[in-house]
Amino acid sequence: MHEITIKNAQILTLTEKQPQPFEGDVYIRENRIAEIGRGFPVRGRLLDAAGQVLMPGFVQSHIHLCQTLFRNTAEDLELLDWLHRKIWPLEAAHNEKSLRASVQLGIAELLSGGTTTILDMGTVRLTDVLFEEVAHSGLRANIGKTFMDSGEGIPDGLWEEGRASLEDALRLRKTWDDQANGRLKVNLAPRFALSCSEEILREVGHISEEQQMIVHTHTSENQKELETVFRQTGQRNLAYYHKLGLNKYQLSAAHGIWLNEAEMDILASTNTHILHCPSSNLKLGSGIAKIPEMLGRKIHVSLGADGAPCNNNLDIFQEMRLAGLIQKPRAGVKSLSAREIVRMATRGGAEAVGWGNELGTVEEGKLADLILIDLRKPHGVPVTDVATALVYAARATDVQTVLVDGRILMENRELKTLDAEAVVRRAEEEFAKLLKRANLP
Repeated sequence: MHEITIKNAQILTLTEKQPQPFEGDVYIRENRIAEIGRGFPVRGRLLDAAGQVLMPGFVQSHIHLCQTLFRNTAEDLELLDWLHRKIWPLEAAHNEKSLRASVQLGIAELLSGGTTTILDMGTVRLTDVLFEEVAHSGLRANIGKTFMDSGEGIPDGLWEEGRASLEDALRLRKTWDDQANGRLKVNLAPRFALSCSEEILREVGHISEEQQMIVHTHTSENQKELETVFRQTGQRNLAYYHKLGLNKYQLSAAHGIWLNEAEMDILASTNTHILHCPSSNLKLGSGIAKIPEMLGRKIHVSLGADGAPCNNNLDIFQEMRLAGLIQKPRAGVKSLSAREIVRMATRGGAEAVGWGNELGTVEEGKLADLILIDLRKPHGVPVTDVATALVYAARATDVQTVLVDGRILMENRELKTLDAEAVVRRAEEEFAKLLKRANLP
């Protein structure tokens, strides 16, 4: 039997019953939290967490692992130019080796910063590579089959006929859903309204409802995007998705910056999650989402770093910090509390990704996706409130130990399933070849 006992931790459960951290021990049996308390005997492997905060692993609800290799290569561009001039040509130039290197690089960064679960947009082709690498790494992920069957400027390497995309999505579900001890799920990922035909969007909505699969897409990120969607469809972006039935089961939509009141009503009345990506929204000059207003209407909101080329990192601590700071001058200094931001990065993400009942809090019976953070650093002390320290003072390098599914994936800052030096070396080698294939101006 696989057993781990974590002793002497400051346990931050993130439950309503226990909002403040307390000193205690956690016993893990197989892949679940079996007991929380004090003084019980050590069973299995011992982890002494004295002086460290034990909390749920972070859940990032909008990631593009296939883009990690493009970091620092698409600067000072707004969304549509950024896609057409840089990102789509680079994605189209991926082969299996470069995609594998990109995914490994992203996973290594995510785990090193305490992210244990992601909702990933996936790829149009070679999507099995993502599942293979995530399965090997120990990360938990809901990975998308990307749909791109219509629109201007789509490279040949990314365009795929809609029926073929649907068949591949169902193949991926049959092959990968609930594999790796249940760590893998498959989502349907129509990229955005401007790269998908109405026919494919309707079919995605139908399959989502029938197969109980999350739809993962982008919405209302950029004003030019929104204007083009309205010109082509006669509707605003989120309203268009609603009309086509993308939210009949669950729609997890990134950004949601330019939403009107009618669209806010749709969000509040459907199982739609807004995936807030503050760094990306600022770097691409897209705008600031009205997150406090959404939360005030009980709309589901979570956090994600988006892709590395519009950020340029996958650091949840930076996303939490920015999520708080950008609202203070816009909506007031008390508009978004640190505790709510931590909830968005854990429980909110778990709901958006499809593991809402299994992740996001430290409770007996839940999956043992946990992290240990040392806040006793010169940049962190004194810690008068743990949520405040996590959002505004802590750094990704403060994460010491990461467990997913009850397995230790990083201990004392050392990754256990990935060789960080080898990952970096392969990334540099494959990036040089990728640039030549992409032949960017």
